[in-house]
Amino acid sequence: MNILFTVSGRAGSKGVKNKNIRDFLGKPLVYYTLSAIDLFIKEYKEKENLQIHSCLNTDSPSLINLIQKQSMVDMMVQERSEELAGDRVPKVWVTRDSLYAAEKEYNKTFDYVIDVDITSPLRTYEDIYNAFCKSRSNSKIDLTYSVTESRRNPYFNMVCQKENGYHTVLDGSGITTRQQAPVTYDMNASIYVYKREYLVSDEKENKGYFEISIMQDTGILDIDSEEDFELMQIIAEHLFKKNKMLQRIRDNIC
Repeated sequence: MNILFTVSGRAGSKGVKNKNIRDFLGKPLVYYTLSAIDLFIKEYKEKENLQIHSCLNTDSPSLINLIQKQSMVDMMVQERSEELAGDRVPKVWVTRDSLYAAEKEYNKTFDYVIDVDITSPLRTYEDIYNAFCKSRSNSKIDLTYSVTESRRNPYFNMVCQKENGYHTVLDGSGITTRQQAPVTYDMNASIYVYKREYLVSDEKENKGYFEISIMQDTGILDIDSEEDFELMQIIAEHLFKKNKMLQRIRDNIC
């Protein structure tokens, strides 16, 4: 089975300056993602009979330089076109661009594409493997993405502005207590496992068959501000001492 890992990062960032090339607890943020890929390859490539390649898609010379300096993952670079460099471009378009470039580079067709986000330093290689296993467990699954258990529920305690003021997001459902509400999850944008046929299709996102893979909720925050970045480092410093799998990610960085 042919697997492609994709990593994407634009130059600059509106919320956190140069987020993708920042140091995180003394090591480049992107290296935590590469370490997780490297450990996945070491653990599962031969055991699962996988052919694995990796691709970075970016318009950032600094990010390319960081990738070329590390020795964990052999990663081809797809320089991002101007059309895909805007901050409103759907990430799935960039992932698809990486797939086409890698298939041309390696002269092969990939079965699955595993996209891993740079801003998720507290993700283990087992998290990736769990999402991958979920995707291949059923041939009808088009996409598996990582989630955490939701701390807020749109049926009960999330509100938005409507014509007559602020009301629950799913107003009119008749649900009045948390216990009545269906279980919901937060998408954490850490891992996406695409079946190739779905990734290259013209289907709208809501027409696919999706599954989820649950990750530890305290390990993932959206890094959209300097405060988020600082808080994530505080959480990480604690978890690296307590979680052996996360310790392996950190200690494997080279």
